[in-house]
Amino acid sequence: MPRRDDLSSVLVIGSGPIVIGQACEFDYSGTQACKVLREEGLRVILVNSNPATIMTDPDFADATYVEPLTVDALRAVIERERPDALLPTLGGQTALNLSVDLQRAGILEEFGVEVLGADLEAIQTAEDRQAFKDAMTEIGLESPRSTYVDAAEQAFEAAEEYGYPVVLRPSYTLGGKGGGIAYDRDELEVMIRQGLYDSPVHQVLVEESVLGWKEFELEVMRDSHDNCVIICSIENVDGMGVHTGDSMTVAPIMTLSDPEYQRMRDAAFKVLRRIGVETGGSNVQFAVEPETGRMVVIEMNPRVSRSSALASKATGFPIAKIAARLAIGYSLDEIANDITRETKAAFEPTIDYVVVKVPRFTFEKFVGTDDVLTTRMKSVGEVMAMGRTFKEAVNKALRSLEDGRLGFGAGAPVEVEDAALEDLLVRPTAHRLEAIDEALTRGWSVERISELAGIDPWFIDQLLQIVERRRELRSYEHVAALPDHVLHDAKREGFADAHIAALVQTSEQAVRERRRAAGIGPGVQDRGHLRGGVPGLHPLPLLHLRGRGRGHRRLPRPGDRARVRPEPHRAGGGVRLLLRPRGARAQGRRLRDGDGQLQPGDRLHRLRHRGPPLLRAADRRGRPRGVRAGAARRRAGAARRPDAAEAGP
Repeated sequence: MPRRDDLSSVLVIGSGPIVIGQACEFDYSGTQACKVLREEGLRVILVNSNPATIMTDPDFADATYVEPLTVDALRAVIERERPDALLPTLGGQTALNLSVDLQRAGILEEFGVEVLGADLEAIQTAEDRQAFKDAMTEIGLESPRSTYVDAAEQAFEAAEEYGYPVVLRPSYTLGGKGGGIAYDRDELEVMIRQGLYDSPVHQVLVEESVLGWKEFELEVMRDSHDNCVIICSIENVDGMGVHTGDSMTVAPIMTLSDPEYQRMRDAAFKVLRRIGVETGGSNVQFAVEPETGRMVVIEMNPRVSRSSALASKATGFPIAKIAARLAIGYSLDEIANDITRETKAAFEPTIDYVVVKVPRFTFEKFVGTDDVLTTRMKSVGEVMAMGRTFKEAVNKALRSLEDGRLGFGAGAPVEVEDAALEDLLVRPTAHRLEAIDEALTRGWSVERISELAGIDPWFIDQLLQIVERRRELRSYEHVAALPDHVLHDAKREGFADAHIAALVQTSEQAVRERRRAAGIGPGVQDRGHLRGGVPGLHPLPLLHLRGRGRGHRRLPRPGDRARVRPEPHRAGGGVRLLLRPRGARAQGRRLRDGDGQLQPGDRLHRLRHRGPPLLRAADRRGRPRGVRAGAARRRAGAARRPDAAEAGP
């Protein structure tokens, strides 16, 4: 069926200023929505108070209002523009909360504005913690025991019933704002007052602790015909108690059996149907008790979430773009898949590689800030890396953080006594990975570390294999003694040339020359992403080594260019830096092989290019390798410049 013909204009609300928990991910989703709606012939009215965004470029909306995101300002815009509908599910928590406020004030009804994607009842059911718990009970899904409170005394009574620690989850907040884990009455007294203050409705859910349980997320899409698909499954490396934005996450899920995953998949569909998300994307979070397999539903976001950007880049499935089309009447089986251009969006993506997301922290900029990670998000950005294995992806991701690390275990040793090291493993902080590396280096067992850190033994064992590879590399006195197969295996596990050089006590250039002599170089292999092995015409490129295997292409070709962007996002470097490269592409400049960026939650990742991207073609300081030398050779009349990607991943 065609899109709805009773809509001529749509109001899109942006997410406002960038804050922890709500950054450029929602600029990405909002930009996609504006672009799609205009392609469908609709007039787009955009309201966003943040000028440092892609969506506020004049190219993306017919009318752009850089105004405060308040009910009064939105009323004035609605009165002036008279939109037919409001799309609230692509602007983060800010857009959802404002949509609820507009409904309560009677403004939407006064001007006849329809809410697309998820109606106000669905939003309120998902965001109201008690209503959500009741809804889950109604459909036979378990959730942690909890009590909704609007006064401190009620919280004390609930904590006495459940026992400490208890988890606090304020309603209608983003990034866990106002929430946390209270281990005793004194902590609860401070936290409950803050949580009641931060909640727009001054209500907090006091929940029994499920600390240490495994945490999972499913990105789900639903259309008006009740077709549902899982776009991406994501597993948190850290257990429950650490906000998902502060935990290393992995896609696809690694530690569930297929029956467990299918049970979770069915539960996610039941959640969407009960909450009433009519069309678009949602994020459903689960916790699983490692010993018994007991599964509980933690929460769901009735909108495109922060994780949706990661899921889109991990699978190649444009969640925000398809959510916008679903909102105006299309169904999943009518929307062409961007990858195959032959099948429809109703096919579930499936990936045969591993994607790892690692958060970026800047506690050094905020002296005195508690660095213990809780249910309140503290990271300021994140990086994403892809590899054929978890080991390769995690090494790539850690190098991408721009904090000087060359990979897992490449930093200074943690020189503390065993008792202090145990404490570092128990307390989740930004430096927990270093503590795990130190414990593995000291010979601690996988089981001991897993129990202390609350991390599944599978992940600890994978990190142990990286430690063992380091020991093997250190056993060689010089780089010439490295056997080809050892060097190749190290590169397949994501070891950088500089990391190998440090282990064998030689120069990075010496390792590079040894690698080239062994015929090991960077390459790209196209991977399919749809169940059933449907080939992709424009698959998501995955950069890895060309040493073995078929279907690998060497890149870049002579004459190609690589743009290397300063990522990940951090204080002083945010979404505003996307404006110039986006403008260059819009003006048709020759950017053949893409951009070497690392931040998954931004707009530039979805801009089409004519060749596969170089995920990493830069030196350790972020500069393209070989650029100066290549310019000198061209001036000297050399036949070609050196390969920009020869530095290796």
